[in-house]
Amino acid sequence: MGETGRIDSTDLGTASQPNAAGSNALEPLRIAVFRDRWVASTVSSIGTWMQDTAGTWLMTVLTTSPLLIALMQTAASLPVLFLGLLAGATADIYERRRLLIFWQCWMLGSVAVLATLTFLNVISPLTLLLFTFLLNIGSAMNNPAWQAIVPELVPHEQIPNAVALNAASNNLARAAGPALGGLLVAAFLLPSRGAAWVFAVNSASFAGVIWILWRWRRQPLFQSALPAERIAGSVRSGLRYLRHAPDLQGPLIRVFTFTFFVSAVWSLLALVAKQDLRQGAMGYGILNGCLGLGAVAGAALLAPLRQRLDADTMLTATGAYYVVTLLVLALAPIPWVAIVTLLGAGFAWTTTMSTLNVSVQLSVPAWVYARALGVYLMALQGGLALGSVLWGAIAQRYSTRISLICAAVGLSASMPGMRRIHVLKGLLPDLTPYRWKRPLSSFAQMADPDAGPVRISVDYHVPAESYARFTRLVQKLKAVRLRGGAVRWGIYRDANNSEHLNETFIMESWMDFLRSRERMTQADFEIREQVYALHKDPDGGSHSPKISFQVWASCVPREEESGTESQIPKAGQIPIAEGESSGAAAPQ
Repeated sequence: MGETGRIDSTDLGTASQPNAAGSNALEPLRIAVFRDRWVASTVSSIGTWMQDTAGTWLMTVLTTSPLLIALMQTAASLPVLFLGLLAGATADIYERRRLLIFWQCWMLGSVAVLATLTFLNVISPLTLLLFTFLLNIGSAMNNPAWQAIVPELVPHEQIPNAVALNAASNNLARAAGPALGGLLVAAFLLPSRGAAWVFAVNSASFAGVIWILWRWRRQPLFQSALPAERIAGSVRSGLRYLRHAPDLQGPLIRVFTFTFFVSAVWSLLALVAKQDLRQGAMGYGILNGCLGLGAVAGAALLAPLRQRLDADTMLTATGAYYVVTLLVLALAPIPWVAIVTLLGAGFAWTTTMSTLNVSVQLSVPAWVYARALGVYLMALQGGLALGSVLWGAIAQRYSTRISLICAAVGLSASMPGMRRIHVLKGLLPDLTPYRWKRPLSSFAQMADPDAGPVRISVDYHVPAESYARFTRLVQKLKAVRLRGGAVRWGIYRDANNSEHLNETFIMESWMDFLRSRERMTQADFEIREQVYALHKDPDGGSHSPKISFQVWASCVPREEESGTESQIPKAGQIPIAEGESSGAAAPQ
């Protein structure tokens, strides 16, 4: 962290890179609450990967349909596609600890029922898909809140290291879980019996996470002085922020494109193992575990690599490697060749996912953190879900080999376009709230917080020599207003006085306007101050631009016209935050 509060993105291109201050990559593990969470999460993730392997292999035993087998990946990914933003919205407005406990219990119960049905030998392909889907509904609703609590557990400068350790946790589980799952399935004469025990073990693994969350005494990073948003409003404000945040859009486009084509590896690997490599459940578990083992090696070796390559170059390299991986699985069905290739593919996967995940976490403020992560997970899992359907359908219509080759060609064709979308480039903005602890003391005076729409008008006098610079900067301010909650924005020049300009933006309600003030970051404030600095009073004074606030004048029914004076809000009933006055020169 520098004196300006900005972080050089060249030092944070991936989650495995230590922060600019040079702290140890294992530093977050010295924090007890993070360490306990990390250990419990690792154990639970091992159970999840054991289930992934056992469930997919059980599907190959229950059916020979490539489409149904590929739909296991879709059932795992589709809930995030539909629920990611909703999950982020709930995590931003409700108490995250309680949400996490509820959804961990949901997942425990779903897997416990699946284990019971499998023990009773009443499992079918559709039942397996259904409970895989139910399990991943819980995962979809849990994950944004789970990732969003990282800044509450470690200092801001340790976030990249904490994300790296979380990635390492999942990759350790990915290395051990599939092999353990395959071993447990292979230990029984009936694959369904082995799968049932795997499901039971996974169900028990959620208990440790629930216990850690139950003991955690949460201290929220961001506490609003205002009432919580409603779900629909929270979703809308999240989408509005995404629409006007280019730094967030780039990683989303790249992660969807990458996972859409790479999903062919995850969804068809069981078929490759069984049909092309002539392997059983244990062999499939080893192949799946190679991806995780390579990812663990990647987490350890990525930091020195980052000193030589920027984020864009690494993402291009990992994309090219996956083109090679898809072609090798399609054209060289030799077990040892597949093992070596998948080790490298695990390295490429963790490099890509860590880079894109950190770029999202460092590009959004605290108030929209979980929603941004929810959309990121939607893009990631959406690519996996939709890609799995397509590659499974092609494999069923033609062959697994043709499907893998098509995925390789598609990924190769997408790479030139992806190179034009940059991530983690230049200085990252300071997203510290500008008025982090500033109370809105006049909130109690509000007659109707839902009154609106509200129009905010800002009058500028800009000398001719500053006009070009003003127009460039005010477009940046436009993005600030729209990200903060404005539904309309405009800048107008007086036809009779070219130096007189008026900025107007509309909020849906007075409450939304107050929220926009609370959400302003230091970077947003700096942009606003640069625009305001170009304002020069005609009388030579040094006042800020004149700002006025107007609330929509609602019509009064004719039968209620008598005594309407009492229904009109008095000036004092519309609260102006500290330091402001309606229609007077004041900061906005």
